[in-house]
Amino acid sequence: MSNLMLSRLSEHDYLQGELSSEIRHEYVDGEIYAMAGAGEAHNLIAGNVFVKLREFVRGGPCRVFISDMKLHVKTWKAYYYPDVMVTCDPADNQSYFKERPSLVVEVLSHSTESTDRREKMLAYRTLSSLREYVLIAADKRQVEIYRR
Repeated sequence: MSNLMLSRLSEHDYLQGELSSEIRHEYVDGEIYAMAGAGEAHNLIAGNVFVKLREFVRGGPCRVFISDMKLHVKTWKAYYYPDVMVTCDPADNQSYFKERPSLVVEVLSHSTESTDRREKMLAYRTLSSLREYVLIAADKRQVEIYRR
């Protein structure tokens, strides 16, 4: 997350705004944060993970989403844009956000690493459906997998 915007929004207003915004924003308890663009390595890693996961779950109940699908963490009143997530719950059928992922993947960059490791990790841990949280370094060969 980067640039804090000063106005506080309701969840409803945030979701309505995201439908027409050219810039993606994450939302945490009334505050919105403009999302910075990602670099080449970040995009290649996220894209490769998405493709492999999509191949793996093909034909089953799970669906794989890449960075434009929001993840709603109710207990934190937050909406994040994970780099990749997998949901296998047929009841997780909202069109613009998901609430029951079994896997979340974040590709770490210098600007997002501390948020991905702290805030998001704590928020995602409140999701009873989440089985794995994966952090992938964009600048070195390092993958961390946190499992329940």
